[in-house]
Amino acid sequence: MKIAIVINTSWNIYNFRMGFIKALQKAGHEVHTIAPVDKYTSYLTDAGCIHHSMRMDRRGANPLKDLALTSELFLIYKRVKPDVILHYTIKPNIYGTFASALLGIPVINNVCGLGTVFLKRNFASATAMVLYKIAFLFPKKVFFQNPDDLNLFVNKKLVSKSRTDLLPGSGVDLNEFRPAKFKRNTHFTFLMISRLIIDKGVLEYIKAIENLREKGIDARFQLLGSADPDHKRGIQLDTIAEWINNGTVEYLGTTANVIPNIVNADCIVLPSYREGTPRALLEAAGCAKPIVATDVPGCRQVVVNNYNGLLCNSKDANDLADKMENILSMKDKQLKQFGKNGRRHVEKEFDQNIVIEKYFTAIDGLRQAS
Repeated sequence: MKIAIVINTSWNIYNFRMGFIKALQKAGHEVHTIAPVDKYTSYLTDAGCIHHSMRMDRRGANPLKDLALTSELFLIYKRVKPDVILHYTIKPNIYGTFASALLGIPVINNVCGLGTVFLKRNFASATAMVLYKIAFLFPKKVFFQNPDDLNLFVNKKLVSKSRTDLLPGSGVDLNEFRPAKFKRNTHFTFLMISRLIIDKGVLEYIKAIENLREKGIDARFQLLGSADPDHKRGIQLDTIAEWINNGTVEYLGTTANVIPNIVNADCIVLPSYREGTPRALLEAAGCAKPIVATDVPGCRQVVVNNYNGLLCNSKDANDLADKMENILSMKDKQLKQFGKNGRRHVEKEFDQNIVIEKYFTAIDGLRQAS
């Protein structure tokens, strides 16, 4: 079969979908990737994908640009003639589905997370819900990454429950993300891995660090992830520079391989406001690291409180600081047990092979129906 994968960045495809793509290719399928060109596009073509560039403004909603995106995807789909299309992220899920419906091409959609548009009640979120409701009349299957998101869509009648199913995120390659021998750093090291936008809880992390330093706690606090100052909720570069210059946080920038950073940390932190299934936490658990995360959809699927980490209140820097201090004060035996529990949890629930098998089942169902 000719299978198209449509996402808002080539980076997203390469970092989160390559295990699935390799499985598709091994099964004899021809994989077409459709995304804006970035520095990861060449990695996709080197891996044997046939790439098609598209223009897409992933920030905000502009009716004219979104109409142009529908037209552009329509022309790409008409030219490529895929047997099935897999959409990820909000704009492909909506405008890609409109384009595929006009051509009668079956699609499988993936709600990877609700994004910032659902975190507030305003005109943008109301518009998104209307567009989702129309678009989701057409997919043969809509995957969600946690039950909270699935139930929200069903309860708001944005999608028929009969079309839905759950996936454990993008899964994690447990052969790649493996536990290292336990070693506690002389200076206990916290690491947050995230894009630098407000809704990931970056400001709460910084405030929690300040609280802990005021209490005289001697630890290292690291932040790894790309700055995105053009995002409407992005942290501005001068603010990041101030944190660095003040010694508040060690900013590690970005990396193509997060494993050394995870292995060298004592605890991974993610105070996000809401997630699909956060890949950073899956990777941390795969490496048997204790975690502190917010008690919100997505995070609480990966972190079981007092089992493989601690959950804190959302948007609450004081509670986050308390939970980080609790982790720091734990004895090695407890930290090691949290790590083992996390590894066991992802082996059971989040192995990428579980994700791949679900996709293959859905694709085979479309083949049999055609």
